[in-house]
Amino acid sequence: MTKRAESKFKINRRLGVNLWGRGKSPLARGKENPPGQHGARRKKASDFGTQLMAKQKLKGYYGNISEKQFRKLYDEAVRRRGDTSENLIELLERRLDAVVYRMKFAVSPFQARQIVNHGHVQVNGKRVNISSYQIKDGDVVSIKQKSRDLAIVIEATASSERDIPDYLEVDMKDLKGKFIRAPKLADVPYPVQMEPNLVIEFYSR
Repeated sequence: MTKRAESKFKINRRLGVNLWGRGKSPLARGKENPPGQHGARRKKASDFGTQLMAKQKLKGYYGNISEKQFRKLYDEAVRRRGDTSENLIELLERRLDAVVYRMKFAVSPFQARQIVNHGHVQVNGKRVNISSYQIKDGDVVSIKQKSRDLAIVIEATASSERDIPDYLEVDMKDLKGKFIRAPKLADVPYPVQMEPNLVIEFYSR
């Protein structure tokens, strides 16, 4: 197992949940202790601890994005009209790496970021290698013609672990898809419960 895979699974164990619902996770095999020689005893969390855990789960799910990027998305969610927690989920789901993952062009958010950063993804026919790029309604996301035979792309498209959500339309034959509409929290197929309202409370303290 690579160090990268181990570090991803440490996120699962630290948070105590199978964050991406993958069969390879230690939690899927019954290993429920936090990382460390003997694990750590779980204590009843304070309000702050509960809010922090909610933030770490949401941030970790999207490939453990940086605190700076996550805070920037929160600030934008606050600036927009409507429910701030729903705005935050929408902004996270509009990230290019998240869309690539949702369209099943990658088996994990980490892999989706790698595919984007290495220039294998196009938006409306133009190469975009910025994983945080915000996708708009109607944008078409595709895998470059020369990148369609990549082993990681073939593995992802053949996987039956996840379904494609209704706010996307995907043509698996041509490896392209369209972002139809902004999702609500209830539309997003998280394997574990996400509580963006607690994330908003965390940053509002």
